[in-house]
Amino acid sequence: MAPRRKSGLPKPLPDGFILTDTERKKWRLGQIIGHGGFGLIYLASQDVGRPVAADTDFVIKVEYHENGPLFSELKFYQRAAKPENMQTWMRTRNLNFLGIPTYWGSGLAEYNNLRYRFMAMDRLGSDLQKICNRNGGRLKKATVLQLGQELVDVLEYIHENEYVHADIKAANLMLGYREPEKVYLADYGLSYRYCPDGDHKEYRENPKKGHNGTIEYTSLDAHKGVAPSRRGDLQILGFCLLHWLCGSLPWDSVLQNPAQVQEAKARLMDNLPDSVQQLSVSRASTDEVAVFLLYVKTLGYQDKPDYQHVKELLASAVSGKLDFSMPQGPAGALPTKLADPCTSEKKAGRARGSSKASRPEMNEVEESMKSGANKLQSQQKEKRGFPAVRKSPRSSGKYDADEDEDEEKERPRPIAACYLRGPPIGPKTQSKQV
Repeated sequence: MAPRRKSGLPKPLPDGFILTDTERKKWRLGQIIGHGGFGLIYLASQDVGRPVAADTDFVIKVEYHENGPLFSELKFYQRAAKPENMQTWMRTRNLNFLGIPTYWGSGLAEYNNLRYRFMAMDRLGSDLQKICNRNGGRLKKATVLQLGQELVDVLEYIHENEYVHADIKAANLMLGYREPEKVYLADYGLSYRYCPDGDHKEYRENPKKGHNGTIEYTSLDAHKGVAPSRRGDLQILGFCLLHWLCGSLPWDSVLQNPAQVQEAKARLMDNLPDSVQQLSVSRASTDEVAVFLLYVKTLGYQDKPDYQHVKELLASAVSGKLDFSMPQGPAGALPTKLADPCTSEKKAGRARGSSKASRPEMNEVEESMKSGANKLQSQQKEKRGFPAVRKSPRSSGKYDADEDEDEEKERPRPIAACYLRGPPIGPKTQSKQV
């Protein structure tokens, strides 16, 4: 029988306690500087003969031996993120930086008849969530796009090493301790080996595991209980980029109801690019995020993304160090209902249908994005050799390939002039891609 998992944080180890890792390196613990759901984070040093300095470059995560998150994170670093492998990858990709914390060692320890697991890591600084909170929930558009490109680099590396992160969010993005302009994707406690030994997991829905992850950002696959995949990581990233750019998400008001969150996300993905473009805030259009999510929508569950193309979609005219200063203009709240003045125009739009001749004039960016999305979807279907399988959000959970025939009828409707913010949350039945 497996050992019983201990709940809560572990009892603290004493200041100055000496740990020995599996490679016989010794580490001295300093003060506790943080904690997670099941673990404590200590300052640490390899100079065991003196107290740990307040400006040390190392930390050690400690959990009870029986618990799982640190074990999962440890296996990720040992299999996929060895420092020498990361350095080789950076040289071959001509990268100056790869935002994955450095793993320095791990082992087991015992104190007062309790067994602990520990892992030594680079010390990092504050998390991005604190910066977002300070800025009213938003970041500058150039910063969002730069972050997106850097995170795509990280995701490409971990994906090529058979893992997905599955929990990308601002709270898991840490600034460097010595170089706060650098951002690291941390916390691999929910990381998942999606392709062990080159054998990709099969698509299988499991309602008992539905809605796993951080509800604001988790992928539509995860909402259905499907194991994490590369497209899921990119979709999570897209939701994060949208949140950082706009300061809020269309489903913020229904976070206590995972099914409604899932429905709102499906509606947003079904109506791209309009559903994302209409969320644009003062001086910060969402065009790049819209086309990014359009590309994600074309990916099959087992498809390998074109990471270079994804980075090009997030290209920004601004380069250099990340700018975390306050963006200009208010973020505002995303409405959950349409304002009354929009109702008649909405009904008229439905009556007109999707004929291009009857649409309001669209700018070149929107036309290009729609054309590019249709081309991407067609290419991806031909590549996989079968039609896209769709499923109604209110279906019984079974696949229905016949719904693909209605794809051409369900083009995104044009953006009504009175839509200043997000799409409606109210009930609505549309097909969505699986």
